[in-house]
Formats: sequence, structure tokens, C-alpha cells
Amino acid sequence: MSELRINETSADHSTERQTSEVRSKALLAQTAARKLASVSTDKKNAALLKMADVLVSERDSLIEANREDLERGRSQGTSESLLDRLMLSGERIASIADALRLVADLPDPTGRTLERFERPNGLRIEKISVPLGVIGIVYEARPNVTVDAAALCLKTGNAVVLRGGSAALSTNRRIAQVLREALAGTEVPPDALQLIEDASRSSVDEMLKLNGLLDVIIPRGGRSLIQNVVLNSTVPVIETGAGVCHTYIDESARPDMAASIALNAKVQRPSVCNSMETLIVHADYARRELRGLADALLERGVELRGDEQTRSLVAEAKPASEEDYATEYNDYILNIRIVNDLDEALAHVSRYGTKHSEAIVTESDVNAVRFLNEIDAAAVYHNASTRFTDGFEFGFGAEIGISTQKLHARGPMGLPALTSSKYVVRGTGQIRP
Repeated sequence: MSELRINETSADHSTERQTSEVRSKALLAQTAARKLASVSTDKKNAALLKMADVLVSERDSLIEANREDLERGRSQGTSESLLDRLMLSGERIASIADALRLVADLPDPTGRTLERFERPNGLRIEKISVPLGVIGIVYEARPNVTVDAAALCLKTGNAVVLRGGSAALSTNRRIAQVLREALAGTEVPPDALQLIEDASRSSVDEMLKLNGLLDVIIPRGGRSLIQNVVLNSTVPVIETGAGVCHTYIDESARPDMAASIALNAKVQRPSVCNSMETLIVHADYARRELRGLADALLERGVELRGDEQTRSLVAEAKPASEEDYATEYNDYILNIRIVNDLDEALAHVSRYGTKHSEAIVTESDVNAVRFLNEIDAAAVYHNASTRFTDGFEFGFGAEIGISTQKLHARGPMGLPALTSSKYVVRGTGQIRP
């Protein structure tokens, strides 16, 4: 009997040694999630504030780790726009810490009574908001996502398993170490925050099959990453979409407003998903104003690509292909398409858009209403830049991503999007006849 027990124990240890990083960390997160569900809002907020303070105090070590990623990226020929997304500075770290503090100040959406009613048999039923459980997040090169995701998940009582891109591995590793060290002195279990350090494709593939350990997966990144997760995951997915965003300048648009919005949507920060990739212009407006707007874009280093009508008005524009109109550049490249009316503009957005953010600049209320009603996107704008599709700008605090699907959550996903609900039923001995 003792020999059998020894053999069984040896087999158990062998299994433990063979357990992958992904599964072992997901198991730790699942255990932590049960504990985290009972932590009060005040204690969660205290943990977030400590995380913010430690990020600032560890600024130098974070920048040093980030420097490793930047140097490796430059040696591999990474574009400047992607390096910009990857880069940390003292100012950016301070901003990330401020975002943590803002999340701490936001209302906790968990534990709220959504409905309350009593049945004729005396059963008292409450529907309450609860954490989702363990959230897996697969993302690419922006290290601020590591902090934003941790903050939003922990605030809502969710454990989180993060798998960032290889381009930011050193930065993300150090960020996770710093945040877990900060949590060690709080009521929030450090194991509620896990970072997968295996940068191979297989680690993502394994996460997608962790049914029973992960409750949901949220992908953040380019089209190929998102599609891989959506098509291959057996774990439920909240889809965040690529941002092939459009701005349509209607015939009646005010030139000063149209130019200001278009420039902001393209050049304020072209590396992010809510920046404009295609400018659609009414033909009458284009004949009057496109040359001047093109000059302003060219002065800011934007490469222009367009259809034949565009190129007849802007000689510097290169030919735009079908592939160009479907591309999320995240760079100083802009497609231009000239249309004869609103119907053509709507058809173009319907064909090439990714249901993220779309804008119309017009003084026509009729055209504005049609655009806002007929465009199928998470956010639609009248006379404003698509760059506002953002959790901070919407007043949600940090966001987990921009959902482009229609179930559970859509648009910037703040704290409420990371909750589910359950029914609490209280009785006095009732049984069903």
C-alpha cells in the first residue's frame, strides 16, 4: 500500500512538472478569483492606489526594461509608429498611474441589485451584478494595456491572465512584477494578476482552449490576432475589432471644421485603433477644398493614396487599391475616396468598415441623421473626430478595449462590461409542487 502511495505521489509530481505555464497560471488565477470575489470595494481601491504609487516609484526600472524592448524592436526593423505604441517615458508612466487612480475613484459595478421582486409563493428574488470570474486577455505591443487591464479586472473582482506580444515582453514582465509586489501588502491576492511570459504562438493557442479555467477571452490588437482568437477559441470571446475608421466630408461641411476634424482623426495619434484610415469626400466639396486639405495632411507627413478623381485633384496621391481601403495602417498613411452622394459614402463604409468608429462632417441634419442611423458601428459621430472612441473620453476610466460585436458589450468597454449577473433567491421552505 505504501509503495502504491509513493508511486501515485510521484506521478502527481510528474504531472505538476509537465503542467504548462499557461495552465498553471490560469489555475492560480482561478483560485485567486474566488478570494477576490469577497474583497470589499474599499480594499480593492486601496490596492489600486498602491499599484499606482509603486508604478511611479519604480519608474526607472520600468523604463530600463522598456529600453530592452525598444532596442530589440529597432534592430528588427519595427516601424516608428509601433515603437511609439511600445515606448514608456516618465510622463507616460505618470499618466498610466493616474489612470489607475481614476479607476479607483469610479463606482464599483459589482454587487449592485439590478432587479428585485417577490413571487406569489413568497420567494424573494434578486438579480445582482457579479464578476465574470477569470478573464484572459491577448494583446499586442502597448504596455499600458497591461496596467489598464489589471486595473479594470481587479476593480470588478475578476482575476486576469495576460498574454502580451513578444515586442513588449521585457516591459510587461517588469510591470507585472511591480504590480504583484504592490498587491502583496493588500487584501487583493497577487495571484489574481498573471502574465504569460511564453511568447510563442502555442501559448495563445492553449489559452483559447482553457474552458473551465478562463471564463472569457478578450483579444486586443490587429485584425489577424483578433480573427485567430475569434475563429479558434472554445472559450467565450468578447470581440474587439480592428479600426478601419472613416470620416465622410459632406457637400455642406464647413471647411474649417472639416479640416480640423480630419487632421485630428489622422495625425493626432495615428498608431491607435480609432484614428482615421480613409477620408471620404463629396465630389463638390472635393473640387473646392480637397487641394488645401491635402496640403495640410502632406505638411504633417501623411502619405496620401486615392482613387482616380482624387489623383486628378492631388497629384501627390498614389493609387489606392482594394487592399488599401481595407487596411488598418496605424501609420501616417491615408486613403481618400471621392463620392457623388451620401449613398455612395454609406456603401463604401459598409463594404470596408470594421464596425468601429465612423464620422460625418455636415451641416445637413437630414444627412447626419441618415448616417448616424444607417451606419453599423460601435460609435458614430456627427461633426466630431473618431479619436474620441475611448474609455477615458467617454468618462468610463481606463478601457479593456473597443468591442465591435453586439452581444454583452459594444464600444469602449469600461467596468460594467466586465460583470455578469446572478439570481439570489431567498425562501422560507418553499418546494415546487
